[in-house]
Amino acid sequence: MGEDDGREWRERQQRAVRAHADADARRRAAEQAQAAELVAWFVAEAARRGLPTTRLVAFHLLTVPGGLRARLLGVDPQPSPPPLVVGAGGRDGESIPLRTLLTRLLDGGTDEPGSTT
Repeated sequence: MGEDDGREWRERQQRAVRAHADADARRRAAEQAQAAELVAWFVAEAARRGLPTTRLVAFHLLTVPGGLRARLLGVDPQPSPPPLVVGAGGRDGESIPLRTLLTRLLDGGTDEPGSTT
């Protein structure tokens, strides 16, 4: 393999990697848009049904920027895009499609991924 062949191979590989990364970014953006639509539907439907809202209390350790000041005074976490599958990639293996979870919540079910009610 000559020097030119090696350079061409590296360039092809780099283009393939960029194309793969671009396709992955487009897929993630499409999934995030679909999940955002599901959340917007859920909020509108919950409001239509008059479901009560409650203040979120987190019992899990959350990492947020701000150090000691944030620990003492609290923080306002910024929203991140919702996933289409809640719990995907988690260590416990529990996951549930976002649509299923939101529908269960609207129907008065539990928000626990492993629950059948």
